[in-house]
Amino acid sequence: MSIDVELGKDVDLDRIAAAVREILLAVGEDPDREGLQDTPMRVARMYAELFAGLRTDPAAHLTTVFTEQYDELVVLRDIPFNSLCEHHLMPFEGVAHVAYLPNGKIAGISKLARVVDAFANRPQVQERLTNQIADLLEERLDAKGVAVIMKATHTCMTCRGVKKPGSLMVTSALRGRCKSDARTRSEVMVLLGDPNTAR
Repeated sequence: MSIDVELGKDVDLDRIAAAVREILLAVGEDPDREGLQDTPMRVARMYAELFAGLRTDPAAHLTTVFTEQYDELVVLRDIPFNSLCEHHLMPFEGVAHVAYLPNGKIAGISKLARVVDAFANRPQVQERLTNQIADLLEERLDAKGVAVIMKATHTCMTCRGVKKPGSLMVTSALRGRCKSDARTRSEVMVLLGDPNTAR
């Protein structure tokens, strides 16, 4: 089944396309000119794809876990992600670093990246996105500790408004021993930080 068919089932593409046509008219463009004729439906399909996380359950990626007596940190760094800021519907993108301290259960590493995507592919703010990932990992893995750090560039401030290209927003969410235990917190921050600057 193609992605267009799947997205068309869950999203009112025609309604989005009609709204985009109205936007083009409102800014003074001609939506019937050659270059714009198919733009409303292209934008509709784009939104269906970018907001696919609204129709998925991130927890579904953690239904299969493995019993493993591993008691050190598990870290997955540099997971690329992109999302849309809910304030302006403009993209923000960057990388997520995820760590957890197992409590007898581990997850497949690809599942960690899928959790990031499932939460990112919906209207978001970076602060909430960071918390949602950490909370789900703590709950579903029954982890002793969780840490999530996200670094992203937001086009709502690099291309418009204050126009500060090159700025990077960093958010963190710490749970369990990654927050309460000083030694674990220090170790996880070194592992999730920039290896060129970590001491």
